[in-house]
Amino acid sequence: MITGPYLVLAVLLAYFALLVLVAEWATRRVKTDNQQFFTAGRQSPWWLVSFGMIGASLSGVTFVSVPGWVATSSFSYLQMILGYVVGYAVVAFVLLPLYYRTATTTIYGYLDQRFGLTAYRTGAWIFLVSRWVGSSLRLFLVAAILHDLIGKPIGISFPVTVVGVLSLIWLYTHRGGIRAVVFTDTLQTAAMLGVLVWTLVVLFGELGVSDPWTWLWDQPESKWFFPDASDGRNFWKQFLGGIFITITMTGLDQDMMQKNLTCRNLKEAQLNMMVFSVVLVGVNLLFLALGIVLYRYAALSGIDTVGDGLFAAVALAPGMPVAVGLLFVLGLVAAAYSSADSALTALTTSFSVDILGVERMESARAEKLRRRVHLGMTLAVGLLMIAVKPFADQSIINTIFTTAGYTYGPLLGLFVLGQLSSIQPAGWWIPIAAILGPVLTYCASLAAPHFLGYTFGFELILLNGLLTAVLLAAGPKKSAL
Repeated sequence: MITGPYLVLAVLLAYFALLVLVAEWATRRVKTDNQQFFTAGRQSPWWLVSFGMIGASLSGVTFVSVPGWVATSSFSYLQMILGYVVGYAVVAFVLLPLYYRTATTTIYGYLDQRFGLTAYRTGAWIFLVSRWVGSSLRLFLVAAILHDLIGKPIGISFPVTVVGVLSLIWLYTHRGGIRAVVFTDTLQTAAMLGVLVWTLVVLFGELGVSDPWTWLWDQPESKWFFPDASDGRNFWKQFLGGIFITITMTGLDQDMMQKNLTCRNLKEAQLNMMVFSVVLVGVNLLFLALGIVLYRYAALSGIDTVGDGLFAAVALAPGMPVAVGLLFVLGLVAAAYSSADSALTALTTSFSVDILGVERMESARAEKLRRRVHLGMTLAVGLLMIAVKPFADQSIINTIFTTAGYTYGPLLGLFVLGQLSSIQPAGWWIPIAAILGPVLTYCASLAAPHFLGYTFGFELILLNGLLTAVLLAAGPKKSAL
């Protein structure tokens, strides 16, 4: 096990020093202005973006929560992952052409062109709130683990740990923005995947497993197909949920799309998306396999831990080599930061461009304002991380996907209505419908088990988008000029 907090701290500081060096190298020959911060000059190699997006899409939550989830959900998550592939195809061949044709800095510029300023601002605010909550929850889990490993032993409080975690992200993103993120995320994805594969090899050896593939599929937790419609793990609920969660949390999310829009052209962006989607299936399968291996090793070693704490409990257990614990921390941080850095950059971009309109300002003033927004977004994430600590769930990934069903649904409704109809809702009605959609969805989720005998899973986002689109279509229309 790790022998002391200062050893962990030394490894992390060395890793962050490497990140800063990579960020500085990536921006050494370009002017670090708002254009580079927001779009990287639209010159990123597609393969670099694709590889870095693996880490950004997984985050620290996947690193610890998906393996811990296996005990209660088996491999049911695989059903959702298969839905992801379909969802990424929709993003690549329906949404990406739209964004490249629209040619705006953020994807919500489409809503301005299609519906007007109110829809544009509504879409941006939905993203800002959704990504702020989602990113804070993801990063909270990592901060909590680092606090247990470093903060508590050396006598610092959780808020101070949060400040330290966020300060390091701010350090290497505040100048280079999305250009720095594209390059640093490549390093972080490599670190995360290296730790994942190495941990599996070590634990299979500890368990004496000579044929991992056969052994894994013989385990009861490897069940992945659930046909019972009353089960929240039902295949179609998970599969449809995966499709629409991908369309919304990737295709309608400035964070994930911002990297795609740095590619040189539409064809490269589409190639990036499809290669990424296939690789992601294999990576998630490795995380699910890790869950079984961790639970078997925990049972063998008398470790009584479930959920998000499982990976840490095994990696840091007495008798485990020090290298396993150190690499676990490194992989966790790499996974978390590859998601958090792009989220902070996207939050800064959307608020600066969509809400404050910095593109219409004089250059020096716009850059100064963008720097302030970036700092403000960093502080906002930190405050929410501190606020949610008393309410933390044992498996945060479930909370994130459930929350996304409510927060991203209105974006789905807006984009679907925009693409499939010529309807022009009244501007004042759009934010009202965006609020009523999630409220009605929540009421339906409570009523369905009692009146229909049906329990909603992650497909809740589909109902939310549909209700929002119907409200917009049936509500007041924009007056003809």
